[in-house]
Amino acid sequence: MKAAWYSRNGEAQDVMQVDELPTPSPQAGEVLVRLATSGVNPSDVKSRRARPLSDPLIVPHSDGAGVIEAVGEGVPASRLGERVWVWNGQWQRPWGTCAQYIALPAAQAVALPDGTDFAAGACMGIPGLTAVQAVILAERLAGDLAGQNVLVTGASSAVGHYITQMVTQAGGRVLGTVGSEAKALHARAAGMQEAIFYKTEPVPARVKALTQGRGADVIIDMDFSTTAGWAAEGALAPHGQVVCYGSNALEVALPFRPWLFQSMGVKFFLVYDLTPADRQKAVARLSQMLADGRLQHSIGARFALEQVAQAHRTVEAGQTVGNVVIGL
Repeated sequence: MKAAWYSRNGEAQDVMQVDELPTPSPQAGEVLVRLATSGVNPSDVKSRRARPLSDPLIVPHSDGAGVIEAVGEGVPASRLGERVWVWNGQWQRPWGTCAQYIALPAAQAVALPDGTDFAAGACMGIPGLTAVQAVILAERLAGDLAGQNVLVTGASSAVGHYITQMVTQAGGRVLGTVGSEAKALHARAAGMQEAIFYKTEPVPARVKALTQGRGADVIIDMDFSTTAGWAAEGALAPHGQVVCYGSNALEVALPFRPWLFQSMGVKFFLVYDLTPADRQKAVARLSQMLADGRLQHSIGARFALEQVAQAHRTVEAGQTVGNVVIGL
């Protein structure tokens, strides 16, 4: 099979290779997926640049979509020919989705409705599941989101675009941080009601102005290194909740007194490491949304496998609105 891989850390143009590798065979409990697309996420490019290699070579990317071509022992033959999207393709293993085939546990290949194309399917594993898990946790902590003010940081990002749609569909009012007018337009099309331009506006003051001084009931957050301070400065209402899935800094100073005296809470989660029960619930809800045609998908750039280095550089640049997908 044709695949992309790297055998050392470094810049994409220096370390990425595209050539032939052996096609894997599904083991017991596994399926072999003939991939049509591979999704490129920020975590993929960060791993390539700096994460120590666990194996002699790494086929990157955790997200993808395609068709089941073979099944291992114990997997029903009825799954042959099934359209699927995959999750955790390259989580704690060297063989990811940036290849024509991937063999992985059958549960990690989820049925893809006929009405959802493979490019969108390649956005479900990280962006889609992160979004739905964030909303599930927000509901668990803050109750029904209908009528609540929800601050979505990075509302135009790959994850934020889905979060904005899901919160809006749940009846919440989305206040979103965005970096440009183009990104604000993108987020508004997904349901965002109020844009906050974090590069030029004081975010806590804007949130307070939009919520009659109270602050947001919930913050769904992609960068706790910034949001920890915003919450303490009034962006989060007393007894409000933060659901966080990322941070631009690994060490974050938390202004403890305002968090304590306003009884604010925070829940962190890593989409790669959900509990089995949470994973099952998130996959089921996301699958239902896809089946119902309730989600808009945004593909910002498409590349061929031979352009994998360019795809990585595009993600690193952070200027593309929408997901970056490689066609296989």
